[in-house]
Amino acid sequence: MKKTRLPLLLAVGYALLLPSLSPADTVVEEIIARVNNEIITRSEYVRSRDQLKQEVQQQDAAGADRAFAERQRDVLRDLIDQQLLLQKGKDLGITGDTELIKRLDEMRKQMNLETMEELEKAAEAQGASYEEFKQNTRNQIITQRVIGQEVGSKLAMNKEDVKRFYELHRAEMEQPEQVRLSEILIAPKTPAKPAASADAKPEPPSEAETEAALATAQAKARDVLEQIHKGAKFSDLAKKYSDGPSAKEGGDLQSFKRGTLSKELEDKVFALKAGEVTDVIRTKQGYVILQVTEHQAAGIPTLKEAEPRIQDVLYMQKLQPALRAFLSTLREEAFIDVKAGYIDSGASAKQTKPVETTAKETNAKKLKKKKKLGVF
Repeated sequence: MKKTRLPLLLAVGYALLLPSLSPADTVVEEIIARVNNEIITRSEYVRSRDQLKQEVQQQDAAGADRAFAERQRDVLRDLIDQQLLLQKGKDLGITGDTELIKRLDEMRKQMNLETMEELEKAAEAQGASYEEFKQNTRNQIITQRVIGQEVGSKLAMNKEDVKRFYELHRAEMEQPEQVRLSEILIAPKTPAKPAASADAKPEPPSEAETEAALATAQAKARDVLEQIHKGAKFSDLAKKYSDGPSAKEGGDLQSFKRGTLSKELEDKVFALKAGEVTDVIRTKQGYVILQVTEHQAAGIPTLKEAEPRIQDVLYMQKLQPALRAFLSTLREEAFIDVKAGYIDSGASAKQTKPVETTAKETNAKKLKKKKKLGVF
């Protein structure tokens, strides 16, 4: 980025953009830092600091005060980092438009919302406008892409590093036997009977009606199981037929260690390999078909099994120092001015502060340059 000297007018220009109010009503937004042509305000700083406080309290309420005291010194640094990455994204032509649409739709699905209008209401319920929510999401996308493109893609994963990490941390990798499951639940549906009066409770189904509903549910579950055996995709059938809360996610459940399931279910699912399914099983909720999507054996995983996780750990270990070095370079190529009383904990010793000049000084230097070139 080419550096230019900034006239004094630009230093105060942002104040001129504020709405004109009467002295009694004037609310001047305090600027605490400038990053090239962008500003960081005190309200942004306070909002980020408050969000950090909430995060550390949620993570560890007992040690929240200490964690907050240690991390709040980096609040301004992180805001400046974001501005530098967003400006770099603009230089690289990264807009995040396409990714934003996908990310918002993913959020909607994760929150089990039917429409984008519901997502908008959920965002506004948290105290932020939907436009602000979308802009924050877009900023995350842009910064993540810049980091991945300019830093992450240049990190080499060495096979020897993976092997060395495995040897040093083998004992820590010991794991219990566990399975990850998906389910298709077919619940019996008995006909609803109206109450005799407004104050009376609904009449429960008869024994015959209950048995008929169970038989219908069992027949439906067996039909679904037959479709699975014929090659139908389990997750597709779960979305179509399952009455369980995980239906929208294709029936995906969490992982279960030995001893956490009922004895009947444990004996059945732990005898299966990944991809295999149980027969139809009667439960209190109805009839269920379970698929084992992952089956992790007890003990220490092999190097091949552990390699993906080790690569993730090594990547993060290398990413942090590489990212700080990249951000230091961006700082050195930018003009950053921090108001007295605030500290940028990520400042580089080589970064340049804007040089403010009056119009008179600027004109005198231009005249001097012209004389030197023989114009006069």
